[in-house]
Amino acid sequence: MDLTKLREQIDIIDKQIVELYEQRMDVSKQVAQYKIETGKKVFDKEREEEKLRKVKSMTHNEFNSLGVEELFEQIMSMSRKLQYKMLTEKGTSGRLPFIGVDRLDAEHARVVFPGAEGAYTQAAMEQYFGKNINSFHVDTFRDAMIAIDEGSADYAVLPIENSTAGIVNEIYDMLVEFENYIVGEQIIKIEHCLMAVPGTKLDDIKTVYSHPQSLMQSSRYLQEHASWRQISMNNNAFAARKVSEDKDRTQAAIAGAHAAETYGLEILEKGVNQSSINSTRFIIVTNQKIFLKDAKKVSICFEVPHKSGSLYHMLSHFIYNNLNMNKIESRPIEDRNWEYRFFIDFDGNLADSAVKNALRGLRDEAREMRILGNY
Repeated sequence: MDLTKLREQIDIIDKQIVELYEQRMDVSKQVAQYKIETGKKVFDKEREEEKLRKVKSMTHNEFNSLGVEELFEQIMSMSRKLQYKMLTEKGTSGRLPFIGVDRLDAEHARVVFPGAEGAYTQAAMEQYFGKNINSFHVDTFRDAMIAIDEGSADYAVLPIENSTAGIVNEIYDMLVEFENYIVGEQIIKIEHCLMAVPGTKLDDIKTVYSHPQSLMQSSRYLQEHASWRQISMNNNAFAARKVSEDKDRTQAAIAGAHAAETYGLEILEKGVNQSSINSTRFIIVTNQKIFLKDAKKVSICFEVPHKSGSLYHMLSHFIYNNLNMNKIESRPIEDRNWEYRFFIDFDGNLADSAVKNALRGLRDEAREMRILGNY
């Protein structure tokens, strides 16, 4: 047969498909109106599974069966999105349990940061809140989360991601464990310095203390001093404090210049980390369900059914609502082998109709969807 004639046949069939699709979506509008009036949920899993079984049984071979299943998954997905959109427009999509505020009350707030005086977390806190903020420090990330969870602090400052070392897994896991929410972020440039007690020479040094990530980020420099023993500490500021207290010229610490100033140490080398554009993103966390009215980024997490295409269908809510997703991470779910929880950052504000629409769809179709914050 002539290829041109075959393509003409396809064009005729495609026109019919488009017409039928639009007819189906018109009926979906009527279904949505019925659900608005009766309060029924949009997503009916059993009904959709039954529908897929039925349309697959109409095909004549396995290839077409799989193709029809994928086609109708998409059609039903678009139908749901139309219904979610109508629910949002009618104001029946449900109110999100977050309150918009004009600003954070830093004047009367108490802020906690992990580490010690001179830590990068302190520097991030002071850049975000100002140097006169009422603050205190604790030893670990968990201690900081507990402090705001129990109310002994209003806000906590925590590192969540480094531009070279990647995400801080522990923080992601604790955002799920604790009922705490992100209300802000601060990015600071990281410049690791080698520091020691005044008068120390490079030839004197035998041991270097720092956080494991800082040691890794400074690995090229440390390779030039292969005889130095490297010892990990929970925090860079702890390392600087130890070197200061021990007053031992065979010891040095890798930390920020802020730590050298705090503990009276002399900076022997600046910028020992190999990346000149190394930065860390810190989040500001509270136990209140609030967000700044001019917030521009939303963070959420969710689980998906453990089957093919689940994540794809979740992400389609961002595409349909024209929302820019700028980050996705996954973490294994405890006690469930090979199942994962996904963390997503996307542009938007909880007051936006497109955001409400996407979150409504995700909440209905995902497992354990949570809003982690809008900032």
